[in-house]
Amino acid sequence: MQFDSLIAGGDVIDPGAGHIGRLDVGITNGKIAAVAPSLPRENARHVIDATGLIVTPGLVDLHTHVYWGATYWGIEPDPIAARTGVTTWLDVGSAGAYSFPGFRAWIAEPSRARVYSLLNASYVGLVGPTYEFANLDYANVALAERVTNDNRDLILGIKARIDASTTRSTGIEPLRRARDLADRVQLPLMVHIGKGPPELREILDLMRPGDILTHCFTGHDNRVIDAGQMVLPFVREIWDRGLIMDIGHGAGSFSVETARAMLSQGLRPDVISTDIHQLSVQGPMFDMPTTMSKFLALGMSLVDVVERATSRPARAVGLKDIGTLRPGNPADVALFRVREGCFTYYDVFLNPFQGTKQLDCALTLVDGLALVPGPQRPLQHWADNPDLRAKVGPRP
Repeated sequence: MQFDSLIAGGDVIDPGAGHIGRLDVGITNGKIAAVAPSLPRENARHVIDATGLIVTPGLVDLHTHVYWGATYWGIEPDPIAARTGVTTWLDVGSAGAYSFPGFRAWIAEPSRARVYSLLNASYVGLVGPTYEFANLDYANVALAERVTNDNRDLILGIKARIDASTTRSTGIEPLRRARDLADRVQLPLMVHIGKGPPELREILDLMRPGDILTHCFTGHDNRVIDAGQMVLPFVREIWDRGLIMDIGHGAGSFSVETARAMLSQGLRPDVISTDIHQLSVQGPMFDMPTTMSKFLALGMSLVDVVERATSRPARAVGLKDIGTLRPGNPADVALFRVREGCFTYYDVFLNPFQGTKQLDCALTLVDGLALVPGPQRPLQHWADNPDLRAKVGPRP
């Protein structure tokens, strides 16, 4: 068998396809052609020496904001993809029905990395920092249904931020409309939680198996643990029935206290995602490899962490050919160094905790071709936060 490229000598971690160990990865015509020990180097036009590196499927970030230039939050996906190994980006809620055509034309289609959307149930999307459901007229179900049906190739779900700021005086009604929309289009509903009202039980009553609860390890009043640090019974019940628990670290949504409480009960998140945006990219989230490294520091295994950043998020939104290195799948691949030392990490409340392993991306491939690191636009003036950067310091 001939290969365009051969990734040789690396330690493959591909939980979704069951590939674990010292294996080579052959690529032909932008697809995975073979994963096996000691593939012949002479059969490859180009050999990538992965000695000492971890080789994984390209990472799938289930919670991102990449609508740069049209929203408060958006960052550019490709420059960050090249240095982080994230080859598939789920932009969740940046685009609403009226702004989705621009998202398709200006973000998703020009991007080298794969970019999909969970459509905001509010037609204004995230053009501002919050308040998108403060006017119920924005939650136009019929309009969002039409836009979703016209863009099934890119829209893989529905998003609703449900907290005290986004809903203001409208209460739980925006989530009822988002529920109706998700049922009409038969796609998963992702719900953001944080500070109530509405209260967590009221929110979960409107969620179904296969839906996604993002910010699941929040430290705010809608957190999933009680005052004794135990998981709330009604949370455990719907989780056991198939609710997907997603981290969505962000700038305000990851508590190490909540994380430790959940992990001590054997309750690991279903998905590890970043909620990367103009604020969180400044720290202490920084990027996907750093977010993954935090869970290594909290005691999860590297195999479990990689699974929750590859095959599990892909499966959550129905991406069958993404998130594994199965032959025939697109050759989206990430190579990482595991740097050992003493690293200080922070949650969003700037509580420090220590780790000994930090993942650093060495190479990102999309369709078998390397993403070349390029310049990144400066932060928007409303997001630039030098005080925060001084507190958390540089990326570990």
